[in-house]
Formats: sequence, structure tokens, C-alpha cells
Amino acid sequence: MTNTETPPTREPSKVDGITGKIGIGLIVVVALIGLVVAGTSGSKSSGSSGGSGVELMAASTPTSVSVPSIGAESSLIETGQKSDGELEVPPLDNPMQASWYDKSPSPGTLGPSVILGHVNGYGKPGIFYRLKDTKAGDQILVRRQDGQTAVFTVSNIDTVPKAGFPAEQVYGDTPDAQLRLITCGGVFDPAAHSYEANVIVYANLTEVRPA
Repeated sequence: MTNTETPPTREPSKVDGITGKIGIGLIVVVALIGLVVAGTSGSKSSGSSGGSGVELMAASTPTSVSVPSIGAESSLIETGQKSDGELEVPPLDNPMQASWYDKSPSPGTLGPSVILGHVNGYGKPGIFYRLKDTKAGDQILVRRQDGQTAVFTVSNIDTVPKAGFPAEQVYGDTPDAQLRLITCGGVFDPAAHSYEANVIVYANLTEVRPA
């Protein structure tokens, strides 16, 4: 769902069937998922602009996420890890609720930040039901407790088989503040009760709107 350390030494992660290596620091949005994580980093403080040219922000808990181009907007709850290492996800009975993985960097700080959301649940569309329709150049707005809004611009969108999940590309360290939105996609396998692919949105911090 990242880094200067070597990802191949880390345990596999799983996101509703996704397998891959996780490094340090991440942000992910996922639908109908189970994620096992190993190794994360805290947020970096403001100072360097990294490779984006936008000043990095100080750490602050995100409170909401909005993707105007697809009409997606949700408050953010914090989710962590279960005792078995599996990532907690938003409640499936409330599929319009997104969450922020609280061991990933704060949005706007150095590294890839991770937000989680379902594609659907109990026969209802989820917060990222239309994530696959996102296009390069679209904006993602993440409001934070400090009142500031981190504005990310989508760089690319991938739909990948879960068996070939690009963990290093998704989780690897970045030279600037980035965001990953991830949800399920592709064909639904009724026997496995799971989608066969993941939709991954990559975005970079391009603006900071003050409180």
C-alpha cells in the first residue's frame, strides 16, 4: 500500500489477495481488502520540498478526503493493524466510509500516504466505486486537523492483477509527498468473495491550502 531500506527482506503484504513487499512509509485506499503489513515509518516534518517543488508539511492527522472528479467525499477514520498484522479497514457495512492507515505518513509529509476505501459493500456502492474513472490531472483534496488542505494531483492510474501487485512501486520511498488510493477492481470472483484486481491511483502533492 515504500523506501531507503531493502523491501525484499520484508514480509509479504496482502490486500484482499494482493501479495507484495512493504517498505517504509505508505498511503493506500483499498476496497474489500485484508492487508498484512510489515515495516512502516513515521511522518517527516516540514522543511525540504523533495522533488515536487512544494514545501513539505508538518505532520497532522487527516480528517477527510475528496476526489471531486468522481464525486467521492468522505470523512477519514483511523485504522491500524490487527494483532495478526492484518491491516484494519473501514467497516464493510458502511462502504462509503474511507480510512487513513495511521502508521503511514501524514498526507503532505515525505513519502506515500495511505487511505483505504471500499469499492462496494452489502450490495451498495462504496466510496471508491468510481476510482477507476479517475484520470491524470484530477485533484485529490485531503483536509487535516491543522486546518490545512493537502492538494494532490493524479499522475497515473493502474489496474493490476492482485497476483502481480507492484508492491515496490506502491510502497517504496519517494523523494516528495505522495498519495496512493487503492481499491478493488476487475472481475469479481464469487467463489473467493474477492475481486481479481486492484485499482491504484498515484498522486503527488502540488498545493497546500492554508487554514
